[in-house]
Amino acid sequence: MAARKPKKLDSEGLWSYALRSLAGRAHSISELREKLRRRAEKPEDTAAILARLRERGYLDDRRFAEGFASSRLGNQGFGKHRVLRDLRQRRVAPAVAERAVREAYQDTDEVELIESFLARKYRSVPLAEFLSEPKNLASAYRRLRVAGFSSSPVIRVLKRYAAEAESLETLDTEDDPGERRDAE
Repeated sequence: MAARKPKKLDSEGLWSYALRSLAGRAHSISELREKLRRRAEKPEDTAAILARLRERGYLDDRRFAEGFASSRLGNQGFGKHRVLRDLRQRRVAPAVAERAVREAYQDTDEVELIESFLARKYRSVPLAEFLSEPKNLASAYRRLRVAGFSSSPVIRVLKRYAAEAESLETLDTEDDPGERRDAE
């Protein structure tokens, strides 16, 4: 069965579509622009709808980025690098994304965040015993790096559980390996 092509919308239909989209979840300006562009009968309607949404306060990348960063920290406990990468994927301007992440994480201890992440992700196994196996240690290291945590604090935390943690430094020397794939 062939995929149906979405119906093109006039200005009023596009306005309703934009409001429904924003009611479902928050969007960055660029994300919503792309969504509207695909559905607009006339391309010029997209800019007018976005301007109307911004005027009414329904669309604001700064507010979106701040809420997104706070949510990812509070609900999922991800590291700064992951949240910054996710904001970039949502097409938030780099300066806006960096500021939002910096503000959201300003009072956060990364080591405590890593320990909390480990406790949550490995709650069903005795962590010290699990991490004593080199393959599990390497897997946990990669998982933490993809979750957005910096290498140095990750290794510092993993050293508490396994003497072999120092060998992890050879696995990854990049700042953000999560750009390759998302965390579980």
